[in-house]
Amino acid sequence: MKRMLIAGNWKMNTVGQEALILAKGIIEKVKELDDEKLNENFGILICPPFINIPMVSETVKGTKIKLGAQNCSDKLQGAFTGEVSVPMIKHFGCSHIIIGHSERRQYYHENDYSINQKLKIILESGLNAIVCIGETLDERQSGKTYEVLSSQLKEGLKEIQPNFSKNIVIAYEPVWAIGTGVSAETRQVEEAHSAIRKELEDIFGHKAKEMLIQYGGSVNEKNALELLSLEDVNGALIGGASLKVESFISIIHSALKSVY
Repeated sequence: MKRMLIAGNWKMNTVGQEALILAKGIIEKVKELDDEKLNENFGILICPPFINIPMVSETVKGTKIKLGAQNCSDKLQGAFTGEVSVPMIKHFGCSHIIIGHSERRQYYHENDYSINQKLKIILESGLNAIVCIGETLDERQSGKTYEVLSSQLKEGLKEIQPNFSKNIVIAYEPVWAIGTGVSAETRQVEEAHSAIRKELEDIFGHKAKEMLIQYGGSVNEKNALELLSLEDVNGALIGGASLKVESFISIIHSALKSVY
């Protein structure tokens, strides 16, 4: 059966009770879904801002919803003012951490080296990483898409042993489609995910076949079913649509339909 992970990246949204209201709304709707279908092959993940993780952690405890963080430090501990470490994130019950998001690369100048350092700490701490990769519009228009994706994968996954592949999710997010309302065409997504799978096979061998490759980039309730039905698409990393209960649940319904 096709494996799937639907993840909501709340980004820098929700203040105080807004986070609890959103989390509780998602929980109540998820309770209405077929419990047997929400198994180890189908996951639902929400990633609130750091400051809201503690209270959301208490809310999702004992439910089918997993909790994740949007980023982490590339250091374990020490004099790094303003940073949040992997052990701190793990303490509040998070199972996943997003790293390498295009907004982190673009606005905060993160690179493949720092992403690789974060990945090593995440995996050694027993957590799962969602590693984001993707090309800019200029890179796509100049025919460098696969060169960029290959480089991001090779450098981001450098020195990672194959036995850790099961704890790594790749999220393909074309930068030009994030938050723009313009999603990549299904052909573009299909070709990119196929290329990513082949690159992962070069890095991890046969274990790459079981790895999850999500698509992210203006995923919504209208295009979700078509995108999630593609062969090498194992879920979605959702931004704006994850901030509304109905749209997020609609995408989950589409994901279930694509699997079952």
